[in-house]
Amino acid sequence: MKAAVYKSTGSWYIVKNDLGNTFNARIKGKFKNDELTSTNPVAVGDIVDVEMENETESTVTITNIEPRHNYIIRTSPHSKNQHHVVAANLDQAVLFATLKDPKTSQGFIDRFLITAEAYHIPAIIIFNKADLYKKKETEKFDALRSMYENIGYKVFLISVEQNIGVDEIKDLLKNKITLLSGHSGVGKSSFVNTILPELKLKTQDVSGWSGKGMHTTTFAEMFDLSFGGKIIDTPGIRELGLVDISRQELSHYFPEMKAMMNDCQFNNCMHINEPGCAVKQAVADGNITMERYISYCSILDTISDKNY
Repeated sequence: MKAAVYKSTGSWYIVKNDLGNTFNARIKGKFKNDELTSTNPVAVGDIVDVEMENETESTVTITNIEPRHNYIIRTSPHSKNQHHVVAANLDQAVLFATLKDPKTSQGFIDRFLITAEAYHIPAIIIFNKADLYKKKETEKFDALRSMYENIGYKVFLISVEQNIGVDEIKDLLKNKITLLSGHSGVGKSSFVNTILPELKLKTQDVSGWSGKGMHTTTFAEMFDLSFGGKIIDTPGIRELGLVDISRQELSHYFPEMKAMMNDCQFNNCMHINEPGCAVKQAVADGNITMERYISYCSILDTISDKNY
């Protein structure tokens, strides 16, 4: 029997078959999936083969994991040397961001986009809490929207609190499997409660002493949408460590740089101080924004090929 993994708690899983029947599942033995070394061999979104353990109980054993058409990983929250598969078999990934209470940095947004590019997952950026924006935040949003839309990303401004723009996002989710991600406190759980009120997900205010959102989701979990499609809600991420991306590869995941790099004088150009660099020339000409180039340089500094 084939089933989709809806929730993973580490040792137990919740799976659902094509008839909509839900089972508790566990694995026996060790699985290797695509030679990927991870802390979790089975991830939410995986399609698995299961066998009934007992006809009178709703417990099944996972016997096989179908090949994934994609997945998204992060560094393990418990060990920086291990990977954690966040979710598999995605149609798109949505990043919830905010410019106030708490503020999402451009660096965090860019790391999310790099990860999505690396694993061939279309990414969408949603800025929430528009009801809190004053002139400064509005101008900042307009600049960010222009920057990201010009390189091919969809960007939206919504207010979950005032139900502004929510229907537009629902249309984006229809009939697709979508990963929802973002820092804690950006309104992701509130958004899920708006489109799936029966879930009553826990939400918390932003922590006053730190300005950072409080974690409310513990495990990744997939939910069926009444209007078609599925969403995968993920724990709030404080830091998104890039995994298995070398210094040489990084610019490949900046679409505006990838479009220019064949024009560089050297085919191994790092776009830092090499002569004849088309990327640096594009920055000087205003065809690549200085903000994205600075972001590239900052992220490059954090990657050590010794650890790759």
